[in-house]
Amino acid sequence: MFLEPKNKGWQPSASIENLKARAELLAEIRAFFHKRGVLEVETPLLCSTTSLHPHIKPIEACYTNPQYPEKKKYYLQTSPEFEMKRLLSAGSGPIYQLNKAFRDDESGRLHNPEFTMLEWYRPDFDQHALMDEIDDLLGLVLNVPKAERLTYGFLFARSFNINPYQTSVEELEQCAREYQINISEEVRRTLTINDWLDILMTHCIESKLGLERPVILYDYPATKAALAKIRSTEPWVAERFEVFVDGIELANGYHELTDPEVQLMRFQEDCELRRELGLPEIAIPYDLIEALKVGLPASSGVALGFDRLLMLKLKCQHIEEVMAFTIDRV
Repeated sequence: MFLEPKNKGWQPSASIENLKARAELLAEIRAFFHKRGVLEVETPLLCSTTSLHPHIKPIEACYTNPQYPEKKKYYLQTSPEFEMKRLLSAGSGPIYQLNKAFRDDESGRLHNPEFTMLEWYRPDFDQHALMDEIDDLLGLVLNVPKAERLTYGFLFARSFNINPYQTSVEELEQCAREYQINISEEVRRTLTINDWLDILMTHCIESKLGLERPVILYDYPATKAALAKIRSTEPWVAERFEVFVDGIELANGYHELTDPEVQLMRFQEDCELRRELGLPEIAIPYDLIEALKVGLPASSGVALGFDRLLMLKLKCQHIEEVMAFTIDRV
């Protein structure tokens, strides 16, 4: 729950030593991608639409000029994904970006409403080729061995004796009871299979992942595909992965969906879910749909939390230790 910021004085959140380490890590990442021929790009932070996912809350901004005297609504971008895919469709080739991202109602040990994201896309890479590159980056930055790779299905079978690809709300709810996870009746009535899977993951599994070496969890249930391809073999799975280090979710990647009709259908489903939940309406990003029609090259992409990466590198316990000024100091 986001709390009203309290002024903690004029001093920065992080030490000067940590801010120097931050600058060094930025340079190290840029050198990593430069050596591999990946182009650094910049895309707008202020956009007319943003993520439609009901669990991601954007921060609104308004713009006025003589053309828009009544104010035109924009959003501070939650991710540069849509615009970067438009660049890919325009022929950019492999690209990366170190950008600011913004999400409302996020504050805590690992969260600040304004944060830095490293996002990159690799044409002609499937999800496993991109995992290899993540191994290389984490080995360079954190001096860790290559990640252990586990399927989502294997992890849930090992942890709960549940098949997450063929489960039900009732089975997952019973499992949560066995682990004494308390959910109010009002909230419980609204929870979907995906919600229960996330609850079991965050309450019972996540903190144990990546303690000895990074863990890459892949082949998510098809219902959790977001903007990823769904593999058309049984069981149907989303070609999506997440990276965990020392119990921290560090990155989220996709073998990217390139079909404009399927993507539009998923956006429409998100819009309907937002309406059912009483959330503000967000416009479908039709510019991205048009770009997909032109042709998004077969590619994989990943978003990685830069601030969390620096926390892991410096062995910090709170995100404020790696940011010049967190929300409570501005």
